[in-house]
Amino acid sequence: MSKGDVCIQKGGGGLGIADGDKKMMTGNYAAAYGAKLARVEVVPVYPITPQTQIVEKLIDFITRQELQARFIPVESEHSALSVAIAAQATGARTFTASSSQGVAYMHENLFVASGLRLPIVMAIANRGLAMPITIHPDQTDSLSGRDSGWIQYYASDAQEVLDFVLQAYRVAEDPEVLLPVAVCFEGFLVSHFTERVDIPPEEEVVKFLPDYEAKHVLLDPKKPMHIGILVDDQYYTEYRYQQKLAMDRAKKVIDRIALDYQARFGRGYGRVEPYQTEDAEILVVTMGTLSGQVKLATDSLRKEGLRVGMIRLIVFRPFPDDGILRYLGSAEKVIVLDRNISLGSTGILYSEVAATLCNAPSRPRVFDVVLGLGGREVSQKEMEQLIRGLASREENALRANVRWFGVRGEE
Repeated sequence: MSKGDVCIQKGGGGLGIADGDKKMMTGNYAAAYGAKLARVEVVPVYPITPQTQIVEKLIDFITRQELQARFIPVESEHSALSVAIAAQATGARTFTASSSQGVAYMHENLFVASGLRLPIVMAIANRGLAMPITIHPDQTDSLSGRDSGWIQYYASDAQEVLDFVLQAYRVAEDPEVLLPVAVCFEGFLVSHFTERVDIPPEEEVVKFLPDYEAKHVLLDPKKPMHIGILVDDQYYTEYRYQQKLAMDRAKKVIDRIALDYQARFGRGYGRVEPYQTEDAEILVVTMGTLSGQVKLATDSLRKEGLRVGMIRLIVFRPFPDDGILRYLGSAEKVIVLDRNISLGSTGILYSEVAATLCNAPSRPRVFDVVLGLGGREVSQKEMEQLIRGLASREENALRANVRWFGVRGEE
């Protein structure tokens, strides 16, 4: 048994995937199990903390011949995505993973993968960018690629990591979409935290995600063609517009596939997760693991009479503006929690939410709170303090819309 797996067997499962296996595993291992269940064929990855365990587990699967895939060691993250692009262009189902500086290093290739309409899936274990160096999370590494044409999921636990990897392939390979997908989750908070994960039966996964039949093969010796060619102003706009239309179509595809996944495996995910939104006057918007503390704070504050609700974004690209507006309801104030920062501007999630709400029939006041950078913990009590403070009219009158929470030495 590999380090990191604590197997709770049901039937004769062992390390193999049996009927309804449940295992204690990290988020990293959940990503590897998702890739295994997806029956990926090519795995080019360069190790970087905190995603290295994904690579290790996939090598273990391949060595044990539990996964019939080609593992390709490369010299950098830039090369990892380059190989993934080449492999996917030949019609092979491809998986890779990265984090932090690795995502930054492969940045130009993010646009190549998307521009060539290649349905690659990549796991990103979120980690703050240097300098200074940290191995702990914020979401700026993945969000820095928000304009590159990649669909982005954000998982809050290991179960979601596995589930989203499987759904990501269905979405990416859908002929109405044909775009790469990143499954993002916070380093250490998800990547290294061990929890129970339900692993769907392999035979049922095959029904949900059939073997890959590439409808978009670019590299075929029998049909030579130029790819990545120079275009002028006669074509470039149309290329980008086609990607825009694919992103638009992806919303319905994501919803449809999520419903199919729920029907088969009992776990349903939309593009947004509402919580206590029906009568909420104060609505908190977040992504990832911060949602857990927000739910606890919401339940506690409601006992004090504050009508608080939450919207967690599961999919950031395409941005779920329709979902946010659907659950806005009677909210008078919207608090956006950003575990990221666009330096010189605001939190990234805030800018997207504010743009969505600027034309809403009811225009609530929108606050941005930057917090939890570098993995700094935010307790339930601190979350309650934050929401309670922003609910106060006196606080609102005195403070700007954008603030940093928990900064030492702040005036």
